[in-house]
Amino acid sequence: MDVGLHALGVGSGAERTVIDAVAAAAERAGFSTLWSGERVVMVDEFASRYPYSDDGVGPVPVDTDWLDPFITLSFAAAATTRIGLATGVLVLPEHNPVAIAKRAASLDKLCAGRLALGVGFGWVREEFDAIGVPFARRAARTAEYVAAMRELWRSDVASFDGEFVQFHDVRVNPKPRNRTLPIVLGGNSESALEQAAQWADGWYGFALADVEEAAAAASALRARLRAAGREPGDLRLCASLRAPMPGDARRLADAGFDEMVLVASPPFDPIAAEAWVGELAGQWIGPRH
Repeated sequence: MDVGLHALGVGSGAERTVIDAVAAAAERAGFSTLWSGERVVMVDEFASRYPYSDDGVGPVPVDTDWLDPFITLSFAAAATTRIGLATGVLVLPEHNPVAIAKRAASLDKLCAGRLALGVGFGWVREEFDAIGVPFARRAARTAEYVAAMRELWRSDVASFDGEFVQFHDVRVNPKPRNRTLPIVLGGNSESALEQAAQWADGWYGFALADVEEAAAAASALRARLRAAGREPGDLRLCASLRAPMPGDARRLADAGFDEMVLVASPPFDPIAAEAWVGELAGQWIGPRH
């Protein structure tokens, strides 16, 4: 079971010295992936309900610093050489897919092929309104954007004619190291599970209540994969739990998960942050040999 760390880009994890310290320490300690999520704007009053808690209230105060994940991961890449990097997640329908294809491929080139592009549909109507993108049909928009980006990555001269995006005979360089990027779809809804089974390379179940909820989602994904003519091994399964307990990593592995992601905030002091990573590694990874 791989163990990832979702700690960069927000609050204390938005400080340059902390990013450097956490990234380097996580690589030394044996973490598999550094995750960084996205919120473009925050508003003081939400009509939208936060989907990852029982009370519908998000955990991050609205005045908290929240960095762009590509910039965050660029700094993390510069501080490391081996550890995986993942957006967790980018709200893809809020962006132009041609521009995102370029940004993601640029980072993948600079980090020598370590990037996974985690994407999601989004849940904050107010954020879509501020950006000027329709909130309706965002799942369909996400699926089409992914198809368009894959075409840009694999073709020297690319064309795409969809409902939401069109381009003809364009070149977008650089290409990702492998002419594609792993696309990890985040989201715990039935729609997200269905879309993940159809076209994603991985699924990130975020802030799941417990291992039982994670196992049920994994079972549902396997059924959907079979219905889509795909194999269970076609989808890398990652999960974070709201309150992980000793033994949960083993139980997630038994349920078919590939990576357990720890979601936590480091201390503001970089020396303390480095020690904090070591403590997490001692609890969840064990000693390095």
